[in-house]
Amino acid sequence: MFQPGQTIQSKPRSPEMNAGRHHRAKLGFILMSTDPSAEADFKDMAPEGVGVYITRLKTDDHTTNETLARHIEHMADAAARIQPEAKPDVVSYSCTSGSIVIGENRIFQEIRKGAPWAQPMCLVQGVLDALHELGAKKLVVGTPYLDEINTAEAEFLVERGFDVLDIQGLNIASGWDMGLVTPAYWKKFALEIDQAEADVIFLSCGGVRSLEVVEEIEQATGKPVITSNQAQMWSCLRRAGIMDELEGFGQIFKHPGRVLKSTV
Repeated sequence: MFQPGQTIQSKPRSPEMNAGRHHRAKLGFILMSTDPSAEADFKDMAPEGVGVYITRLKTDDHTTNETLARHIEHMADAAARIQPEAKPDVVSYSCTSGSIVIGENRIFQEIRKGAPWAQPMCLVQGVLDALHELGAKKLVVGTPYLDEINTAEAEFLVERGFDVLDIQGLNIASGWDMGLVTPAYWKKFALEIDQAEADVIFLSCGGVRSLEVVEEIEQATGKPVITSNQAQMWSCLRRAGIMDELEGFGQIFKHPGRVLKSTV
C-alpha cells in the first residue's frame, strides 16, 4: 500500500508491441474549422486497419473565393500537426472549392513543407482521380456554394477536359450551414439536376451530408454518383496502397483502380 512520502519504483518490464491499431495505412486530413461532416464520413469509410487522423485549419465561416484563398497561409503548419510521430502515408487538404481556388500544386508544395514524409493530396485531386477512373466526360454538378465559387468550379472542370452540362448551387455562404442541409435534400437536388446524357452526378463540397445518400441516388438514376469526401477517400486509400472494395459508398468503391502517386 502506498504511503505518503514514498517514492514509486516500477519493476523492469518488456512491453509487447506491434504495428499498432492502424497497421495497414494512416491517412491525414486537413479539415476546415467550420466543417461538421467530413470527419464522420472518413471514419465511416475507413477499412479495418486504416487510421484517419484529423487536424483543423482556422477558416472564415463566410465562404467566398477570397476567404478560400487564405487557407494556404497556414497549410504547412496544419500538415505538420497531423501525427508527426506516426508519419501518415497521405496528408490531404479537405476542401473542394479551396483546392480549386488555390491550385493543387501549390497545396502539395505547402503540405510537403510541413509533412515531407507524406504523399500530399487535396480534395479536388481525389475528384479528378475518381472521375477519370469512371471514364466520365459529361457532368452535372450540385454544390452548396455561392455562384462566384460555382463559376470558378465550372471553369476548372472544363479546363480539365470535362463537359459541364449544368452546375447548380444552393448559394449558402456559411460553411457550418452547408453541413445542416439534410441528406434527403441532397438526393432531391441530385435528381433535379440530373440529365439523361450525363455520365456522372457530382455533388461537390467536403462539408455536406451527401455521402449518406450516394447509393440511393445511384439506384434512382442508374449512373455513378461522386461526392467530394467519397472521391477523396477512395483516392487517398489507393495512394496508400489500400485497394479494398467497400460496400455502401457508391460505384467508385467497386473500382480497385491502381496505386496512385503525386508527381509534385
